[in-house]
Amino acid sequence: MNIAFIPVRCGSKSIPYKNIKKFCGKPLIYWNLKALHNSTSVDKVYVATDCEKIKDVVNSFKFPKVSVYDRDPKNSNDTASTESVILEFINRNKFEDNDLFLLVQATSPLTQPKDFDEAVKKITKEKTDSLLTCVRVKKFVWSDNGTALNYDYLNRPRRQDFKGLLIENGAFYINSIKNIKKNSNRLSGAISIYEMEEYTAVEIDEESDWLLAENFMYKYVLNKQGGNTIKLFLSDVDGTLTDAGMYYGENGEELKKFNTHDGKGFELLRKSGVKVGIITSENTKIVKNRAKKLKIDYLYQGIEHKEKLDTVKEICKMEGITLEEVAYIGDDINCMELLHSVAIAACPNDAMECVKRIPGILLLKKNGGCGAVREFSEIILNN
Repeated sequence: MNIAFIPVRCGSKSIPYKNIKKFCGKPLIYWNLKALHNSTSVDKVYVATDCEKIKDVVNSFKFPKVSVYDRDPKNSNDTASTESVILEFINRNKFEDNDLFLLVQATSPLTQPKDFDEAVKKITKEKTDSLLTCVRVKKFVWSDNGTALNYDYLNRPRRQDFKGLLIENGAFYINSIKNIKKNSNRLSGAISIYEMEEYTAVEIDEESDWLLAENFMYKYVLNKQGGNTIKLFLSDVDGTLTDAGMYYGENGEELKKFNTHDGKGFELLRKSGVKVGIITSENTKIVKNRAKKLKIDYLYQGIEHKEKLDTVKEICKMEGITLEEVAYIGDDINCMELLHSVAIAACPNDAMECVKRIPGILLLKKNGGCGAVREFSEIILNN
């Protein structure tokens, strides 16, 4: 039997509850559980946690292969090693010595089912004791004393001729139950290397890692899989559909500058079958006229930030969908509750810092009023 094991704790110093924070529209841990569930080589998956919130989220996925293991509190603190909880788990269960044990890191969500399957085949074929995952990095490495460690600087190789170095990416490790009991370590004996794509080197430990990993997930994984699940696309106005500028004519009339590329984004979404809407705390004829021209399905003005989420829930009821099928883009504090609640949240590049710090939010390259909504719409359409 091949057993996968994911240790996750409540505590996280950098990103609170990061293992269940939304990552590309789903809780972070969902992605590895989905990949393991779809792997043909993994028979059983265990999530070891000390956290009721994590337990509830994991159980809500209803993956038949997945079970929750209640880890001992002494192996759940900041100083406890991963090996300690592995040994605790193994010693409390009756596994065969030859069973393969896959230690999987929730902070490496880019791992795919084929990675698990091919790695199991590799360790079996090569008849090694254990396996770890690596990426090949073609960078020149130096020591502190000015010594080149992996190339001759007098004969600098071309990139295409440079073999590079294998760097551990921490995605997962494989060993036998017998070896782990004997050596108290995830690795032992003769070790195989399973090489993964270079972009999988990112591990989510800080918020900057989170943003980078999400971009990689959209670019290298979700865009290739297809299967768009977003049914409702919503946008704020000031600072999102506009540049947040306040313009006044000679007679005191208020003006707003919109971007035609954003308008085309709404059009493309509608043509693909996605309902579109605008929800804003402002209440102006300008926005009403813009929404009419763009044939917006839902326009809600004068909605204060505390009412935005309730308003969107009402729209979901009318459409027969859930918040897991909603995408929203906003830029300021009055958008935060809704951004925290939808499946995919995004903000313009010049959004307020409090918004940019929302775990799992997609930070776009474009500024508000300069094509950010179009950029986000294309991400939705390409998923």
